[in-house]
Amino acid sequence: MREPAALLSNALRTSAARLARWSLSAALGVAIVAVCAAQAATPVYGYRVKATYPHDDQAYTEGLFYLNGDLFESTGREGQSFLRRVRLKDGAVLQSQAIPPGLFGEGIVNWGDDIISLTWQDGFGFRWDLKTFARKAVFQYPGEGWALTQDGKSLIMSDGTPYLRFLDPVTLKERRRVRVTADGQPVMRLNELEFVKGEVLANIWLTNRIARIDPKSGKVTGWIDLTGLPETKLSLDADSVLNGIAYDREHDRLFVTGKNWPHLYEIGLTPPKELSK
Repeated sequence: MREPAALLSNALRTSAARLARWSLSAALGVAIVAVCAAQAATPVYGYRVKATYPHDDQAYTEGLFYLNGDLFESTGREGQSFLRRVRLKDGAVLQSQAIPPGLFGEGIVNWGDDIISLTWQDGFGFRWDLKTFARKAVFQYPGEGWALTQDGKSLIMSDGTPYLRFLDPVTLKERRRVRVTADGQPVMRLNELEFVKGEVLANIWLTNRIARIDPKSGKVTGWIDLTGLPETKLSLDADSVLNGIAYDREHDRLFVTGKNWPHLYEIGLTPPKELSK
């Protein structure tokens, strides 16, 4: 996987144009997400805040995972896209690596001694050294790149459509894909991902909900409604939405945050709300 210089050059030239075209698509997507999220037959879980931590309110969070006591975060927007290692207790940035200028950073995941990262609409991603953040390789993929997680066997990727792709972690070739549905309807705008206890958790972009997805069938088995977190009630800019899920397997801790949010929360789930009849 040698770095294709021409590919990087083309991506830098086209990124700005694609960003402008996306604004209309995003507006139209709000209605689609609202319809999917409102399905009454799927259980809706609540939450309780177990701990609150500082988070950089200038970090436009696109990817997040927890490993060896630290958070690893990727941020987006052109010229503001970084790969970072962050100390949980105080939000201090311990290590940082810029994504090449002009690119919009997206999801990240660890695999072995590497971190795999995506870019939004440029059709390629990066392989980084987990310890040094040195860039090791570039790879290509069709469509957009939104988020990554892994289940110990495959990397799992979202791309803004109702599909999750399962990738070979070594070759990064697609093994299979699954269509995500809630009550038979496709769920669009699957964003940041985390694999937790056999389920894929997915932020639904522009909403306060996380989908609990069966990775085999693609069915949403429940929603987690995070409405009520302080940032969901603040008059932040329209882009400062819930996005970012991380899981500490050793201590069974689930963390959530958002784009430009000043806090990161450890949460526990509460039983589903009674379904309307």
